[in-house]
Amino acid sequence: MFNILVVEDDKNLRKLMTTVLKQNGYNPLNAANGTEALDIMNTLHVDLIISDIMMPNMDGYALTDELRRANYNLPILMVTAKETFEDKKKGFFMGIDDYMVKPIDIDEMILRVAALLRRSNIINEHRLTIGAVELDYDALTVGRKGNSILLPKKEFYLLFKLLSYPKQIFTRQQLMDEIWGMDAETDERTVDVHIKRLREKFEDFEEFEIVTVRGLGYKAEKLI
Repeated sequence: MFNILVVEDDKNLRKLMTTVLKQNGYNPLNAANGTEALDIMNTLHVDLIISDIMMPNMDGYALTDELRRANYNLPILMVTAKETFEDKKKGFFMGIDDYMVKPIDIDEMILRVAALLRRSNIINEHRLTIGAVELDYDALTVGRKGNSILLPKKEFYLLFKLLSYPKQIFTRQQLMDEIWGMDAETDERTVDVHIKRLREKFEDFEEFEIVTVRGLGYKAEKLI
């Protein structure tokens, strides 16, 4: 499941957007301004941001600039009442990927989110390919050279997340929060157990490996 962070100071609109995102299979997170958004990103992995421009404390422009300067390359969809060419130009110059003007069409927003995720190579019809290996998100399978391995849901989600962001380090807590949920009554050792099982199942695969980053967490490395 992909984490979509909605950054919007209008409480009612924020609630509507998060509700519709959840109905369409995404895991919505929400913040009332850019400062709250950065706090969330310090603890959780985010796949895409939908952000207003005019917000207290830190607006959408400042948030985008801060993220791009920190080398975050996740897609950013700007949603705003400001619709002049200069406003759009400033947004794209800062590093946004797409732009919607209020009042927004919620169905169109969902289409734009899906398109941005595809373009950013996070998903390709819920499939991920590494050399001869193909992960099918809907079927929970890992295929290679005519053979297919069906994984338990949590193992598959863990592997898919790591391989979607090769070389990016995820802490155990980040993986726990996203895959098991922030309210899960399990501890971080659960991640270690699942990583061990994945390594055992794919130890003969030459296309990738899961690397332990001592004191931090895990990352995936593509070997081809």
